[in-house]
Amino acid sequence: MKNIFSKIKLSGPKERFNFGLDIGTQSIKCVKLKVNGSAAELVSFDLQESQLDPTEVLKKIKHDQGADLVNISFCGVSTVIRYVNFLRMNKTELNGALKFEAQKHIPFSVEEVNLDAEILRDDLPENKMLVLIAAIKKELILQRIKVLENVGLRANIIDIDSLALVNAFNFNYPKTGLPENNLPSNDSAVVSQSQKPEGAGAHKSICLLNIGSTITNVNILDNSVVRLSRDIHAGGVNFTKKLMDVFELDFKAAEELKINPAQDKVDRARASLESTFTHLATEIRTSFDYYESQNTSSVVKIFLSGGASKTAGLKEMLASCLGIPVETWDPFKQIKIPDTLDREKLNKIHDQLNIAVGLALR
Repeated sequence: MKNIFSKIKLSGPKERFNFGLDIGTQSIKCVKLKVNGSAAELVSFDLQESQLDPTEVLKKIKHDQGADLVNISFCGVSTVIRYVNFLRMNKTELNGALKFEAQKHIPFSVEEVNLDAEILRDDLPENKMLVLIAAIKKELILQRIKVLENVGLRANIIDIDSLALVNAFNFNYPKTGLPENNLPSNDSAVVSQSQKPEGAGAHKSICLLNIGSTITNVNILDNSVVRLSRDIHAGGVNFTKKLMDVFELDFKAAEELKINPAQDKVDRARASLESTFTHLATEIRTSFDYYESQNTSSVVKIFLSGGASKTAGLKEMLASCLGIPVETWDPFKQIKIPDTLDREKLNKIHDQLNIAVGLALR
C-alpha cells in the first residue's frame, strides 16, 4: 500500500496536479486539484451516477477530466483500522515489527492484506506509543486496479475512506478543536444549551460522520488526530427503501422524496424514517460510548457529510437523539475555486466530494 498515512504537506515550489477518485456504490465522485506550495486550487470536479459496472462512467471521467494517475480509497468489511498501544520505537523499528504485531489485532491473515501503520502519539506512559494500523485485502485492491486499467487509468495512492475524510477536514479546518467556541458553526442543527457539555476549554473531541449509500463512516478526532474509526453498514439506501415501502414508489421517486419531500408529505416521510434514523443514531452512540470509556474526552460536535446527509430531517434528528450539535462542513473552505468553474453545480454536490478532496490532497 503506497503512502497510506502520508501527511498533507503542500510544500515546495513545484506545481503538480492530483486526482482523487471516490468510487461509491451509487455514484463516482472525482476532484482534480492543482497544488502549488502551500496552496490548493480546484481544477475540475464531477459526480456521475454509476451502475454495478462502473466501466463506462470511468471512461467518461477519464475523457472529460483528462485523468491518468488517480488516488483511490476503500471502505467496508475488507478494510480494517485499529488503534493499538505499542512499546515506544522509531518508524523503522515499527515497520519491521508491523506484520507480527498486526496479526494480533486484525481479523485477516497478514498474507491476505496490504498493511501500513502510523505513530499517532509517542508520549504515552510506561514507554508506550499509540499506533494506527490499517489493512486492506489484497484481493479487493487487485480487483479495483484491474477495473481502472481496463479504462486506461492507473492507481497511484491507495487509502481508506475514513482517513481521506480526515485529511480533507484537517486541511480545511486546521485549527478546529478545543475549546468548543473555536469550532466552525455554519449550518448547524441547534440543540438546547442544557444538552451541550459544560466548560468551554475542557478536553473535547469531534466526530466526522460521512453517510454514504450503504456505509456510514464514523471518525472521532481529538486535537485533529483520529482516535476511532468505524464503518456502520447502513446508509442512504436504507432510508430510500423505507420510503419505497411506505409510499409504494420506485427507487428514483423515493430518492427525490427523501431529499425534497413535498409539503404535504414532509410529516409522513419523517415519521416513516424515524425508526431507521433512530437505529443509525443508536449505532453512532455506541461508538461514542466506547470511545468515551477509553478516553478522558467526550464528543461535543458532529460534522456531517455524504450524499445521504441531505435526507430531510436527518440532521435535526441526530442532534436531538445524540444531544450535541450537528452541522455540515465545506471540503473546499481552504481551496481556491476559480470563477470559471460552475459554482452552482459545486454547491449542489460539494458535501458528497469530501472523500475525493481528501484523496486529491495527498
